[in-house]
Amino acid sequence: MPPISSSRAVSRRAMLRQSGLGLLGLSTLKSPGQAAEPRAAGGTAPAPAGGYERDPAWLKTKYGPWGGPGVNPTPGPMDDIRVRDYAPVPSLVLPENLVARARFPAIDIHAHNNAKTPQELAAWVRTMDEVGVETTVILTSATGDAFDRVASLYLAHPKRFQVYCGLLATNIDQPDYPRKAAAELERCYRKGARGIGELSDKGMGFGSARLPRDQRLHLDDARLDPFFKKCGELKIPVVAHIADHPSCWKPLDVYQERPPQYQHFNLHGKDVPTHAELIASRDRALAKHRQTTFIACHLGNQGHDLGTLSRALEQHPNLFLDISARDYEVGRTPRAAVKFLTKHRDRVLFGTDMGREVSMYRAWWRLFETADEFMPGRVWWPYYGLELAPDILEALYRGNARRLMRQS
Repeated sequence: MPPISSSRAVSRRAMLRQSGLGLLGLSTLKSPGQAAEPRAAGGTAPAPAGGYERDPAWLKTKYGPWGGPGVNPTPGPMDDIRVRDYAPVPSLVLPENLVARARFPAIDIHAHNNAKTPQELAAWVRTMDEVGVETTVILTSATGDAFDRVASLYLAHPKRFQVYCGLLATNIDQPDYPRKAAAELERCYRKGARGIGELSDKGMGFGSARLPRDQRLHLDDARLDPFFKKCGELKIPVVAHIADHPSCWKPLDVYQERPPQYQHFNLHGKDVPTHAELIASRDRALAKHRQTTFIACHLGNQGHDLGTLSRALEQHPNLFLDISARDYEVGRTPRAAVKFLTKHRDRVLFGTDMGREVSMYRAWWRLFETADEFMPGRVWWPYYGLELAPDILEALYRGNARRLMRQS
């Protein structure tokens, strides 16, 4: 179906509804005249003497070579607006191309247990039909009875869903742990698992236990060698969330890149390895387990540095990526993103990781398929459409997933 086109003054509120990618969790503005809270930014250091407007480092970060706003600011009502509440309405008049269905039937490689009953699952299938999603992969992160329950629900629609299991991560200090982890993988495979995921390590290692650093279970740990060897033998991919967005390691101050809605993910000052150290553990696992396919979700948490990510793909032929929840990375750098997705057209898979609303899927289609500009985004920078070529789009939406997914 061709895009639905119009040209009109862009209403921020209307665009938020249409795209499904507006700022999340905004709260009400302060009452008129209410004073700003007298606290240091992020609680890490007091503001510079004379305010940030007189600080050279702040000015360079905020305005770049422009040096400032180009006017002489004066106090006013906006001084008391909280940053998390700021949602400016643009005056731009731009074309909007709203894409109702994906140009090619899509495979969503990254979703979670977003339906709890057969009725909710049936509703999800209807949504998939409406927006053009052929198959959805459910990353259960579960083992044992928990996996079995989720698998039995989704595999009632075997042509529309695949289920991936998790990693057994209890009693990891026991000598028989490597054997038990591999055995549970085989059991889940017999129950219908056709992949592993989502394995998440943001620094604390796999599992719910909070362990000292030298006892944590990371992707390159020798205790996981039998597990990943079995994945290779079964020819099933591993979806791994290693590290997180690099801003998580930065202080929650005026220089924090992402808005307050994401501050609960922050790792600054916590007892975790650095972003670079976690990425290095991923790369060591890739080099060790060449026969196993790894899908690094969220653009490998390196969407901010596509040059380095490109080199990782060149070095590790068993590394693939999903693009889930990184709309804001490709949307803010459209030219670099198109070059990257074109160069690595056989290595990136479509995924959402954002629920199952119709508007959410259509926001992805608009981002990938149109050249629209200044679209509202989930963070606080606007998005610019990638207008991907048909062959790149087909590979992203389904071609690459079809090659990796175990069908029987």
